Amino acid sequence: MPDPTPTRRPTTLVIGASAAGLLAAAALADFADVTLLERDTLPDGPRSRRGVPQARHAHLVWSGGVRAFDALLPGLVAGTVERGGRLVHIMRDMVSRAPNEVWFRRFTATHHHNLVCSRDLLDSVMRDHVLADARITLRQRTTVLGLTGDSTRVTGVRAHTGDEELPLPADLVIDASGRGSRAPRWLGELGLPPVTEREVNAGLVYATRVFRAPPGTAGTDFPLVNVQANPAKTPGRGGIILPVEGDRWIVTLSGTRGGEPTSDPDAFTDFALGLGDPVIGELIKAAEPLGEVTTTHATANHRRYYEKMQRWPSGFTVLGDAVASYNPVYGHGLTVAAQGALALRDVLRTTDLTAPGTARRLQRAATRPVAAAWDLAVGQDVFYPGATDTPPRLLETLLARFVDRAVETGAANPRALGALLDVMSMERPATRLFSPDMLLPMLFGPRKPPLEAAPLTQEERTRATT
Repeated sequence: MPDPTPTRRPTTLVIGASAAGLLAAAALADFADVTLLERDTLPDGPRSRRGVPQARHAHLVWSGGVRAFDALLPGLVAGTVERGGRLVHIMRDMVSRAPNEVWFRRFTATHHHNLVCSRDLLDSVMRDHVLADARITLRQRTTVLGLTGDSTRVTGVRAHTGDEELPLPADLVIDASGRGSRAPRWLGELGLPPVTEREVNAGLVYATRVFRAPPGTAGTDFPLVNVQANPAKTPGRGGIILPVEGDRWIVTLSGTRGGEPTSDPDAFTDFALGLGDPVIGELIKAAEPLGEVTTTHATANHRRYYEKMQRWPSGFTVLGDAVASYNPVYGHGLTVAAQGALALRDVLRTTDLTAPGTARRLQRAATRPVAAAWDLAVGQDVFYPGATDTPPRLLETLLARFVDRAVETGAANPRALGALLDVMSMERPATRLFSPDMLLPMLFGPRKPPLEAAPLTQEERTRATT
């Protein structure tokens, strides 16, 4: 009997070798041959690149993202830790003040861990894992100019590479090009109506400087130190010390309209001392800076509601920051990227990639983690003056009050803290805040008095300041 004709594997183009693009490629490789289209030249090793402008600032991956990383790319988290990253226990290894100015007690009973390292290291480990897959091809110095096809089906892209413009066909095109995505324009060129968009802009400015870790903390698991801004007191100012590989501290300060940090290195420590609590400034006063101050102004929450469009073409899906980008202070971007890629894989395990309607299913599935992170970010930022053209809705105000109460309860009760972290870490939906684990301690206690100062031990303070 003659051999059957081999079945052609579908082809997929992923626009952007960002974290969202790399994770999407990993999710798709079981179902299609994948080509990553990247306009930059990717560096070898953990070095910064132009296409990730916020890479110099503090980054972390919440435990919901850590789980998604392990599911998509087994060995990625362990490989990052082997090269200097840390799995930081929340709250044992954190000193954190909530937006309502409540200090969390450093409970040890929760299971949550954040992955902490420089963004350059994480991207490097991720590239190594993803590009080792023979089913994934990287095409660098390639800029996508638009989509091919029509309003019912996308058949590929038009790309500029080298000195030529050429069509690149595909069964599925994934846009993972980030905040600067041109998907709304590309869809308009195919005859589709504009996508509904919303922006909530707290006017936040980031300023980051890297320091050499104080000698007394080198080689130790010094805790993260996080002072979050209070939306009820404008301008909102906050900061974080993120101990990372190479015995370095990434220190990121932030401020909203009227209270923005500057790139002036002489003003950096004074700004930190002027936060609602001066602990960050006190810890870096004697630390040795390793470079200049880097600032970023593009921090608005911006969402495109592709899942609500009445018409959607087959063969096209948008992921990651190209769907929604968030105020980076909440640290959910990488977790959303990983969970969105995992949602793609889950759909394709039961649905043919080339079947009619698959792209819409993929778009809706990838929107679920987007919506969760959006609600967490906007629920805080909407209260800053000038953040939106309309005042906060009554429901947003009531929910914000409830979350403040939940934070206050979680700061003093480990059972409630577990429920709060399930939501903040994007492991569980927001309805978890209405579970008995939160409501019983909230209503009946037992209550502990709020901490009056940052819960650093005297040993930790001594090691950091001597």
